[in-house]
Amino acid sequence: MRTRPAKPACGGIPLALLCAGLLGSAQAAPIAEWEGCSAISADAERLACYDRLAGRPPPAAELHATPEPVAAPSAPPEPRLLSALSRHWELDDEAKRGAFLFRPHRPNYFLPLKVSNSPNNASFPAMPGQTDIRPDPVETELQLSFKIKGMQGVFGHDNVDLWFGYTATSFWQAYNSSMSSPFRENNYEPEAMLVFRTDYDLAGFRGRFLNLGLVHQSNGRGAALSRSWNRVYAQFGFERGNLALLVRPWYRIPERDSGDNPDIEDYLGHGDLLAVYSKGRNTYSLLLRSNFGTPDHRGALKLNWNFPLYGRLRGYVQYFNGYGESLIDYNHSQQSLGLGVSLTGGM
Repeated sequence: MRTRPAKPACGGIPLALLCAGLLGSAQAAPIAEWEGCSAISADAERLACYDRLAGRPPPAAELHATPEPVAAPSAPPEPRLLSALSRHWELDDEAKRGAFLFRPHRPNYFLPLKVSNSPNNASFPAMPGQTDIRPDPVETELQLSFKIKGMQGVFGHDNVDLWFGYTATSFWQAYNSSMSSPFRENNYEPEAMLVFRTDYDLAGFRGRFLNLGLVHQSNGRGAALSRSWNRVYAQFGFERGNLALLVRPWYRIPERDSGDNPDIEDYLGHGDLLAVYSKGRNTYSLLLRSNFGTPDHRGALKLNWNFPLYGRLRGYVQYFNGYGESLIDYNHSQQSLGLGVSLTGGM
């Protein structure tokens, strides 16, 4: 009985060519890759893996398939606009900037032209042999004021910060050449402030902070021209829209020797009120001070207008009427108008 020879695994010319192609492809691709395809559970993905290793092109449908649209990332939320009080005292978490950073305190400005209707002659007492020593009604004024947060979160409370401030105001007789253009008066005002963040409503206003402060003010002069006093105060900050109100009653700390200005409270009173209103890039402020314990209510009114001028430089207009424009003028009443530039804002 004749035995039929076994058929080769790849019989016939076409089949042989196919087998040779598969074997070549199998040899070209590492075995590990073929085993990797076999580990894919999804049929379509496993077949595509085999086709890729075998060198077969993907189906035409896949070549022209339109990719699924990718959802655009959602836009970040709009940053919350902070109020003037919040920026000034860092009352919101977004406004916090940490400790030991210089910040504006009160307005910083330079008034190259300032005119008074009644200059205080007591600023320059007559010396022996001198006559007709009078201050010029036109002078310049410069104020530099900054504050530093010494501690953020006092007593372990995030709502309490400790600040230190310093303000220097100079009145310069720049145009008084007959007297060698001296500085008529310099006032120095260091202070420490414990600021508590608050949040309550009062007559349509939002109470934002309570500031407990200790302040010393002096002019650094001696003898009859020396002026100084020390106070503790509580300042309440309110806001409503673009309007901010700061109410500050104070108490003068008694001194052993108050001969320089024992009656200063009769003229500067026991507190002040500051209103600040912003409209666009313009800022208006009104400072009121009055002593209701005296028949004529000795006090003062100060108006400021801060407006854009050029770039970061801003114009500054100041009007004052009353007592105490400076310490040497605490018991002298006058009106003055100053024009100049603002370096940084403040309150």
